[in-house]
Amino acid sequence: MQDKRAGFVGLGLMGLPMATNAISKGWPVLGWNRSPGPLRELQRLGGETLVRVADMRDLPVIIFMLPDLPHIEEAAAGLLESWERRPPATGTTVLVMSSVSPTRVQDFGRRVTTLTSGNAQVVDAPVSGGTKGAVDGTLAIMAGGSEAAFRNVEPLLQSMGTTVRHLGPLGAGSLAKACNQLVVGTTTAALAEAAELAGRSGLDPAALFEVLAGGLAGSRVLDVVGPRLVSKDYTPTGPAKFMHKDLSFVLEAARAAGTAVPMATAGVELYAELKRQGLGEQDLAAVRQAISRLSQATPEAAAEGSVAP
Repeated sequence: MQDKRAGFVGLGLMGLPMATNAISKGWPVLGWNRSPGPLRELQRLGGETLVRVADMRDLPVIIFMLPDLPHIEEAAAGLLESWERRPPATGTTVLVMSSVSPTRVQDFGRRVTTLTSGNAQVVDAPVSGGTKGAVDGTLAIMAGGSEAAFRNVEPLLQSMGTTVRHLGPLGAGSLAKACNQLVVGTTTAALAEAAELAGRSGLDPAALFEVLAGGLAGSRVLDVVGPRLVSKDYTPTGPAKFMHKDLSFVLEAARAAGTAVPMATAGVELYAELKRQGLGEQDLAAVRQAISRLSQATPEAAAEGSVAP
């Protein structure tokens, strides 16, 4: 790719550090964000800002890092209208790096390709690694789309992540992210249950997790989320409500594949309960608080116990 300019739509907790890493690796970034604060920070870091997403119409790459596909479609409305009137002169790759529905991103990709007469195409490339991975540039990036489109944007993706994989056609990246969230969401919930059970039974959750980390139960999720579960630190590194959305995508994909997903089914209900309790804007670790409240609401589960001598 000779023209290294990249549009970046969505400069939130993940988007801004991702854009920052792209700038540091020599990619001229032109950003758009709904609120002005991140735009000022992008300028300070050497990026440029645009008033409208439609002004990105002739860039070779446009990244979207917004909460879900409906937000992307809303932000891109003017851009798509511009392309419908006059397709981009050269090929443009739309990089959807948010966690979105595997089937809906395929629909979005077909729409973009059709209205631009093939001059623009979509690659879905969701990420894993949280805000720390976004800041450190160590994200895992799972991509779906044509081989040519992926190879075109691979150097840009490598500026933001250390594990970058092309997994298949459009939608494959989002399916991989759904599987990732199945593991992360249910593992976090299991750890939260373990911490709450230990604490209510007289065990120190921190000591428990230290032992678990040395055995088969050790995991990256335990390493990262475990300390927040123990300290009950629910300062958001990413809103917990998104896990409910992501696990819903697992159920959607499972229905299409004819696959039973009992863990995801239970997880969707647990994170729905978390949202009903008003904890959706807090960190994923707030699932422990949700379980605690469920325990208080259930006399049998709330009965105080102690470790047998």
